Amino acid sequence: MVERRTAPRHRTFKGGSISFAGAGGIECVVRNLSAAGACLEVASPIGIPDEFDLIIRPEYQRRRCHLVWRKAQRIGVRFV
Repeated sequence: MVERRTAPRHRTFKGGSISFAGAGGIECVVRNLSAAGACLEVASPIGIPDEFDLIIRPEYQRRRCHLVWRKAQRIGVRFV
């Protein structure tokens, strides 16, 4: 399998919240993280837009995200 990530990701288990216009936060778990993007575990990827803000806890770090891929309960994002 060819690695296409621009930066290596590190496993993590942090709380997060997906925020976008007109909706409250959708809770998620940040499963891995790099300077360029992350993998998020969600209850369902349905209804999550292509662009959103991710708040990573406990630091409450806000990152603008672009959705790269979706699977059953995980999504991959690139930081904008």
